[in-house]
Amino acid sequence: MDAITRRRFLIASGVTGAAALAAGATAYTLDDILATSGDRDHAAKTLVLVTLYGGNDGLNTVIPYADPAYPAARPGMTYDPGVILPLDDAFGLNPGLSGLHRLHRRQRLAVVHGVGYPRPNRSHFQSMDIWQTAQPDRPGTTGWLGRWLDSVGGDPRLAISFEPALPPLLAGATSAGATVPGGELSLPGGLTAETLGRLAAPEPGASPALSRAAACFADLMRVQDMMRQVTEGTDEDETDDDEPPAATATGGAAPPLDQQLALVARCIEAGAATRVYSVSLGGFDLHADGKDSQQAQLARLDKPLTAFAERMAGKGVVVAVYSEFGRRVHANASDGTDHGTASTVFLLGDGVRGGRYGEPPSLTDLDDGDLKHAVDFRDVYATLLADVLGSDPERSLDGWTGRLADVLG
Repeated sequence: MDAITRRRFLIASGVTGAAALAAGATAYTLDDILATSGDRDHAAKTLVLVTLYGGNDGLNTVIPYADPAYPAARPGMTYDPGVILPLDDAFGLNPGLSGLHRLHRRQRLAVVHGVGYPRPNRSHFQSMDIWQTAQPDRPGTTGWLGRWLDSVGGDPRLAISFEPALPPLLAGATSAGATVPGGELSLPGGLTAETLGRLAAPEPGASPALSRAAACFADLMRVQDMMRQVTEGTDEDETDDDEPPAATATGGAAPPLDQQLALVARCIEAGAATRVYSVSLGGFDLHADGKDSQQAQLARLDKPLTAFAERMAGKGVVVAVYSEFGRRVHANASDGTDHGTASTVFLLGDGVRGGRYGEPPSLTDLDDGDLKHAVDFRDVYATLLADVLGSDPERSLDGWTGRLADVLG
């Protein structure tokens, strides 16, 4: 099988992504990541980025229940104040976020209101490109964390994804993060064990990246066994067998969030050198019957996320949770919400000062029916780069100097 056919097969099979191969990135096994444990600076912090694909409805996530404009805009989609989990006398969390509410009561959850960017785009793919490249005017070919990786030497194992393909945010100009294949392998019909063996065999003259990707195909079944061991070693009440596979912006289905976070926890506890982990949960594009469906999705986020936060307490881990946009203020005729703009970002973990940050957008002073953003998402990124990764934000954010004040200690 020639190299270009193998390359296409690896991409189609989800072993590695087109973006990763194009950027010269490689796929790694879990053992590759764990083997870096002796290289880590024990004082270094770790960033875990959780992407919610589909455009999560921020207004029904952090609910402005005291604002009369809220029920007026969403008849049939609003929550009774008695079931909302209060943050204070004006805002509360969705009933599906009971774990995050516990973190709030312990001052370990930061809620950043009204996060967005100028001239917002309501396309899933274009808005996600903007968030992941941190270039609202004209998204480029490198991600904000890929540019950070370039600045710290380019070792792919410093920034890894447990998604089926490398997300654009980890692609740099001269380097790219690593992918660790996970989930169930889907093979084209008619593939035999003999053909599978040939795919994994080294080829004379193949590029290092392609050779490594092919070798990782042979490792994939072993990695899947490791993932099953991680899941089997998790308490039964911490897993969610009903969680559906979630498509990501790069295509394919990511493993369930609890499995992704269990792998992250295993790497952190082993002292892996990795500084950035990318995980994801999809399923938030709810144009109909949005209230109950979103609450179920938020519960699928809440349970593994809060279990992860508890497990990582004291280990220098900060988690950021974001989506490509929020939803429109007014419900549509199907009791759902359509693509909107500004939304909420959650920060949690060590050093996070709990509370509400930013200015909650007005529900009546709108921009063509949408919320006006009050916090530029690059302010959030700059804070994470400076206070978690110890990096100069201007190098990764095209000279951006904004910061969030007092969120991270």
